[in-house]
Amino acid sequence: MKILSALFTFLIVAIVILMAIPVLSAGIGILIVAGCFFVWFLPILLILGSDVTSGGEKAAWILAIIFLSWFAWIFYFLLAPLKPRRHFRY
Repeated sequence: MKILSALFTFLIVAIVILMAIPVLSAGIGILIVAGCFFVWFLPILLILGSDVTSGGEKAAWILAIIFLSWFAWIFYFLLAPLKPRRHFRY
């Protein structure tokens, strides 16, 4: 009788594990998609928080990031700001 109850318990645990696999796979898939979205959105957040550019130039860089992706972000770090800043001495 103990063998039968042990086999029944093993069968129940195996069924629960098999039923949990799709749920865990979906959760891992959602985490991967969220991580990829964050990696894509990270340059936009960095440009929004940057003090190097402002106004229309910042909007242009963000649009370039959206349409050209990481290449525009590399260009942003190499070229921004497009016009040199003037430092005044008092």
